[in-house]
Amino acid sequence: MKKLIPAILLLTGCAHDPVVDMRGVDQRQYRQDLAECRTYAEQVNTVEAAAKRGAIGAAVGGTIGAIIGDRHTAKRGAGIGGVSGSVKGAEKAEARKTRILYNCLRGRGYNVLG
Repeated sequence: MKKLIPAILLLTGCAHDPVVDMRGVDQRQYRQDLAECRTYAEQVNTVEAAAKRGAIGAAVGGTIGAIIGDRHTAKRGAGIGGVSGSVKGAEKAEARKTRILYNCLRGRGYNVLG
């Protein structure tokens, strides 16, 4: 599972640069504010979120597999649940990073369009 998490992170990507209405904006100040806001967003630990959701998914998938089948079905269920849980955890963490980045910039007075 730990080897799988970096691949999942590549698939989910990372927070994209926001689209900001730059009319009347000091470019130098914006770059400084953007860097500071990114620092806040990077406090969200995507790897940890993916690992936690992956562990939960593996447990649920394994349990369901054991209920409906045998040992092999339980293993497959755990694998599927682990992967899907990891992907979902990474996606949610990346979405949270994006929200933090956008909210930080909005809080500093920028018109963030998306």
